[in-house]
Amino acid sequence: MMTDTLTTNNHVVPLQTKLDDKLDDIGWKSKLKVPPKDKRIKTSDVTDTRGNEFEEFCLKRELLMGIFEKGWEKPSPIQEASIPIALSGKDVLARAKNGTGKTGAYCIPVLEQVDPDKDYIQALILVPTRELALQTSQICIELAKHLRVRVMVTTGGTNLRDDIMRIYQKVQVIIATPGRILDLMDKQVAKMEQCRILVLDEADKLLSQDFKDMLHHLIGRLPEERQILLFSATFPLTVKLFMEKHLRDPYEINLMEELTLKGVTQYYAFVQERQKVHCLNTLFSKLQINQSIIFCNSTQRVELLAKKITELGYCCYYIHAKMAQAHRNRVFHDFRAGLCRNLVCSDLFTRGIDVQAVNVVINFDFPKMAETYLHRIGRSGRFGHLGIAINLITYDDRFALHRIEQELGTEIKPIPKMIDPSLYVANSEDELLEDGNK
Repeated sequence: MMTDTLTTNNHVVPLQTKLDDKLDDIGWKSKLKVPPKDKRIKTSDVTDTRGNEFEEFCLKRELLMGIFEKGWEKPSPIQEASIPIALSGKDVLARAKNGTGKTGAYCIPVLEQVDPDKDYIQALILVPTRELALQTSQICIELAKHLRVRVMVTTGGTNLRDDIMRIYQKVQVIIATPGRILDLMDKQVAKMEQCRILVLDEADKLLSQDFKDMLHHLIGRLPEERQILLFSATFPLTVKLFMEKHLRDPYEINLMEELTLKGVTQYYAFVQERQKVHCLNTLFSKLQINQSIIFCNSTQRVELLAKKITELGYCCYYIHAKMAQAHRNRVFHDFRAGLCRNLVCSDLFTRGIDVQAVNVVINFDFPKMAETYLHRIGRSGRFGHLGIAINLITYDDRFALHRIEQELGTEIKPIPKMIDPSLYVANSEDELLEDGNK
């Protein structure tokens, strides 16, 4: 009996072997525990891709398994642009909108490059807030579920001794806030001599006055041969100066032709200060809220408003920076799990926080800065889904409203009597039609 063969590069490979490999490729995907397909409408912020697949990036199969089991079907534009460059070892400076897949854009190349057989810290991911650190570590752990890579999160407000014990058990990837990781480095616990990948997420915030000195000190402790991946929605002078000082011939990615998310429709309502709670009550009764985030400009107002909303008979959590860390963690976890519909918060919650179910953001107090406004409304319309942002504007806010519109090149419209649900509510009829057309 003759065996068919195929000649490739002077090697003779049995066709049966090729067939077995092909069947194996099909087989591993069929065994994955993939979540249900997300059929909600997505905007071009995440769908306008070149059509690449995750398999084209030559990733380890175990990492691909984690990606697909996370429910990520295809790379978003920022993932498509940055993953192959990051895998080549180059420094990256990437600008992309919040909610377009930035976390995956750096977690995937980090996990691909980490060697599980080497028991030392190989990658450090820095983020500005404790909540963002917890969220990022959760994503990283889920992506790495089939790898032997050990991922750890460390932030202020938690037990330092516990973190020391975990580092001694050997970790390869650390997600941290700057103050806590510096503390561990100064105590000679977190040894960074062989940490060759540094990621700065929300870099504009990390390079603000609050963290800038810490960051320069931290980078001085990393090896000379290192890779820096820098992600930021906005690009202030501090980021530019940092890039010139620390990044080596970085590959620049800019997906920020327009600043606000395409799926978020923005409205304003002119009110007097004393009418705000009544206006909020009206919005709650008229809108089809899946989950909402309501922003105030001070921690005191956060607590007062949460109390008022509860008195009106609505389920409401609140979160701000002056709360105990354990309490913050519990609120964050329970809100993400969908245990409550409304969350009142300070600007602590503007950075990178990803709650897919949020379809309404309300600025109870209008922010002074365009950058703050941009990050706040980016809590809605996550990963290309639809959402609305409603701003309660007093007479004193009128100039800030106009200036922020100008700076962001966006339009904030007067609120209509009825808001079209198709602008922010997933339409089940459309989904049924879409399924029928397949």
